Amino acid sequence: MPSSERDLLTTSPSAAVADPGGFGAGGRRLVVYVVWDRRGGVDDFVAFALAGLREHASRVLVVVNGALTDEGRAKLEPVSDEILVRENVGFDIWAHKEALEHVGEGIAEFDEVVLTNDTWFGPVRPFGPVFDRMDARDVHFWGMTDHAREEPNPFTGKGVLPYHLQSFWIAVRREMFLSEAWREYWRDLPQMPSYFDAVLKHEALFTERFSDAGFIHAAAYPHTEYPTDHPALFNPDLLLADGCPLLKRRPLFHYPPFLDRHAVIGRRILQQVDSYGFPIAMIWQNLARNVAPKTLNADAGMLEVLPDVDVAYEALSPLSLLVSLHVADADDVGDVFTRIAEIPVPFDLVITTPFADDGAKVRERIDAWDAPNAHSVDVRVIRSPRGRHMSAFFVGCRDLLDDQRYDLVLKLHTRVPAKRKATVSRYFRRYQTENLLSSPGYLLNLLALFQREPGLGLVFPPMIHTGYATAGRGWLSYRERGVVLAKRLGIRVPLDGISPLAPLGGMWAARPAALRLIRDAGWRYEDFGAPEKKGLARTLERLVPLAAGELGYHTRTVMNAEFASLSHLSLEYKVDQLSATLPGYPIEQIQFLHRAGWAGHGGIVAITRMYMKLNHPRLARAIEPVTVPAGRAARFAIRRLRAVKARLRGGGSEDQP
Repeated sequence: MPSSERDLLTTSPSAAVADPGGFGAGGRRLVVYVVWDRRGGVDDFVAFALAGLREHASRVLVVVNGALTDEGRAKLEPVSDEILVRENVGFDIWAHKEALEHVGEGIAEFDEVVLTNDTWFGPVRPFGPVFDRMDARDVHFWGMTDHAREEPNPFTGKGVLPYHLQSFWIAVRREMFLSEAWREYWRDLPQMPSYFDAVLKHEALFTERFSDAGFIHAAAYPHTEYPTDHPALFNPDLLLADGCPLLKRRPLFHYPPFLDRHAVIGRRILQQVDSYGFPIAMIWQNLARNVAPKTLNADAGMLEVLPDVDVAYEALSPLSLLVSLHVADADDVGDVFTRIAEIPVPFDLVITTPFADDGAKVRERIDAWDAPNAHSVDVRVIRSPRGRHMSAFFVGCRDLLDDQRYDLVLKLHTRVPAKRKATVSRYFRRYQTENLLSSPGYLLNLLALFQREPGLGLVFPPMIHTGYATAGRGWLSYRERGVVLAKRLGIRVPLDGISPLAPLGGMWAARPAALRLIRDAGWRYEDFGAPEKKGLARTLERLVPLAAGELGYHTRTVMNAEFASLSHLSLEYKVDQLSATLPGYPIEQIQFLHRAGWAGHGGIVAITRMYMKLNHPRLARAIEPVTVPAGRAARFAIRRLRAVKARLRGGGSEDQP
């Protein structure tokens, strides 16, 4: 998008500053690239980015914050000249500082230093045109993108956030990095214990500091040519269309209500990235391993509304399918056998049931069953009902999940929720079954998702909300157990904070390889009944997408058109009603309610506490050492009483799918 305003130039002439020069032919460029990975590894997108940068650099220095595995080093060595591993303190900024100290006087060998990091995917578009254009500019330093001045400062709520080049890409010419001002800046750099320190003590100040000292800067893609003050976050599609080689990762993991407020549509952005030929599987791998699944699902628009007519399945690349069905009651199986019989591709079927009588009834039904694509049927009477369909799957069918014959497994069951009215139970059964087996054509479209994306690990219906009060409490009491169990299984994917993205109805389609961490944990039926492992089945249910994500497999949710219509209209009406007494956009309403805290049943204690948190937050924090333990004890007592009551009635939680 060429224009007279392209590469906005800011000048502050000073006699003490040498005139800038362009980066001429034969110039030498040093790239300092900072990597951080919570596992000490290196994701594929990092090696791809470095390979793209290496074409335009005389030397590539990679700085690793924290640990580096042998496998990670093997990925970095072919695309770098040197690897520096340091303690993970001070974020990227102090990593750049240590890198500059490491290079020392040798920096004089270069004409430009690029300070960058792994917070972007690229090159989505070629680096060459951007380097060529900026090489010709007479500047002391330049950034890929910039951020407009904001008042008040959004990080502090007061003062000013100065105009600045964004620190994920700062290129500096020799007239500046050989200056005394440059040496003083890095010598006096303050400690940065938090992300906000990194923004407020470096990124927001760097541009202004050197501009005021007389150095000239430019942005390759200035915000003045875009409709927002922060195009890297709000307009990545426009940046890419203009040839920007980088896509910031943040639009794909930022707080979803914030992105919703600004209509940043991650799904469209990723489609655009894919259209430019970028190997998008690397993006999914990285995000699945490092972003809470529900956040990723929302930001990237990963709900698929599939048609009932096949439009995508590649018959020449078939996937071998195992169907696992747990029959809780052979006298009440709904239409699941009919739907399984209509599966339009070859499959093997394994049926589990905890009771011998039910096993006999199932065999009788199978004998009279007409399922032309069922190659084999295995009926297993499992040893224990503990853990229901989850133990039947991960214990009773472990041998099949480890069988290399199967590309996919479709996990189904016939359970209906206890203590539910008939209308809710019927809706639950339909919702779970039909959103996986709506029709033969629908299932083919579902299978096509796995054909199209080798990194897709799991598919299941979204969290049910009709007939249930699941929203806001999907974890219930299982989150603390989930944290402990995730650590045991080696899962380091961040957990969702409110409700998890999980197959809460217990049905899904998956690659067996994506289930490996749970499959290979050595579960026994006894584990599901042990007092210290109470709730294991439901906890595991919530960890399935996290376990897949740890291995680099991402998750999608699926619905048929009927349920998508019903769900949207119901949610639209409920959100409208919930918003009626709150001002502002949804994100502002959410932040208001989160600041106020748990409302309980609106009693005088809860209302008083909410008033204090909203209007006198300092005092509320001061008395928390007394009020929080008291409230926790009261809630624990209430939960225990409810649990006892539920056991006496023989049912489970009314909020639980």
